[in-house]
Amino acid sequence: MTQPETFLLFVYGSLRSGFQSHAYEYISRYFALTGQAKVKGRLHDMGDYPAAIPTDEDAFIIGELYHIKNVDEFSWAIGQLDDYEGVSAETGEQPLYYRAITDVYINSEKVPAWIYWYKGDVTGKTIISSGDVIEYLNQKK
Repeated sequence: MTQPETFLLFVYGSLRSGFQSHAYEYISRYFALTGQAKVKGRLHDMGDYPAAIPTDEDAFIIGELYHIKNVDEFSWAIGQLDDYEGVSAETGEQPLYYRAITDVYINSEKVPAWIYWYKGDVTGKTIISSGDVIEYLNQKK
């Protein structure tokens, strides 16, 4: 099965500009910020990282939409992010996330973009009700 040809990426955790992490430094080399955006889903606090779960409910995850700077580098750049997000697990381990296309709401538009959804169990984990992990972490301080 071929993947849809989209060069947009929605991020909600450590890849967001507000984190200023090494991962963000990487993403900003290959992707440019399109703007603040949201997707339908729920965020859960897994302790060291947030977990996004898709939903049809009226719940949104706040994040940023990026576009690839050079389309020819997309496969390589997204492959590096797949490694960072744990999409391809080591032998004997379970993948943490999977990458999929989802509807992203930016301004008054709906566009398709890649997102990393959590693949594990979130039972008993705190829901980040605001949908914004940066706001949530700032409130926890």
